Amino acid sequence: MKKVFAILSILFLLQSCNRDDIVQPVSYNNPQLSLNIPTGFPALNNSVNANKPTKYGVELGEKFFQEKRFSADNTISCASCHHKSNAFADNNALAIGIYGRVGLRNTPPIQNMAFMQFYNWDGKILQLEKQPLVPIITHEEMNSSILEVIGKINDDKEYKELSRKAFGDENISPERIYKSIAQFGYTLISANSKYDKVQRNEGEVFTESEARGYQTFQHKCGNCHSTALFTDQSFRNVGFPLNPNTDEAGRARVTGVPADYMSFRVPSLRNIEYTAPYGSFGQFPTLRSVLDYFDHGVLDADNLDPVLKENGNRIPLTEQEKEDLIAFMKTLSDSSFVGK
Repeated sequence: MKKVFAILSILFLLQSCNRDDIVQPVSYNNPQLSLNIPTGFPALNNSVNANKPTKYGVELGEKFFQEKRFSADNTISCASCHHKSNAFADNNALAIGIYGRVGLRNTPPIQNMAFMQFYNWDGKILQLEKQPLVPIITHEEMNSSILEVIGKINDDKEYKELSRKAFGDENISPERIYKSIAQFGYTLISANSKYDKVQRNEGEVFTESEARGYQTFQHKCGNCHSTALFTDQSFRNVGFPLNPNTDEAGRARVTGVPADYMSFRVPSLRNIEYTAPYGSFGQFPTLRSVLDYFDHGVLDADNLDPVLKENGNRIPLTEQEKEDLIAFMKTLSDSSFVGK
């Protein structure tokens, strides 16, 4: 009888416990974010539709983007080379990573990636979710591994909390790292420059020099730097000085096709004012030096772009045209995007 009484007493105590003492799983509202696609922009790429940015996914991705523990010695993050004030590029001719190691190419800006079909100078990456691993494992960049990274941050309370909010539990996996960084990248849309405001009839007007530059641009540059992204996303050999690093072959590093040798993805001209130096390995310190090079004549090659071959391996430009082109290209600067 005493045993029965004891059991009943325990059951009574359990039932009378305050419900506040019981830890209940927390459910977070993680709304999908609107990307506010600018008028005239290309369609979103398929990867965005499969990994749509969410409130906490983007927050987690931005935190990963700033995380220096991604590198072997905890000194280099994605943001170390991709500075917001430079349209998420930097001012080095070549990317500089862990222990001051120098990379093969210039750091490309990060903008409007939700609309891109290729990433990197040679287009090796087709999905932004597959990009974050590249700098992590590259000897000249972070020189680490995804397992090493997870080992460092796996017990971090902030990451656990954000992972639960973004994905439903505290598990920090490689896939979640890649997906959240990509979600952050997809939100980096630049479309509020003077050029955009002129196109939207928001009270801005081109100066005479900018207007002349726009006309020259349409006639002599618009074939490659087309669409609202100011790139047709093609790969072209435009006869720029060759990278002395023998590992370089441009698009041919990806395809293995000789006709792709030293062809590179046409860069967007948006925010070009902030992203010097220019070229795949920072060959040109200024916009003027790029235009002078085109004017004076580029390197010949069997696969030189037909636009150049048909014009004697050059794009002839007067001094006035160069000044006007630079004035126009500066109208593509989005100060709100870079925080200036």
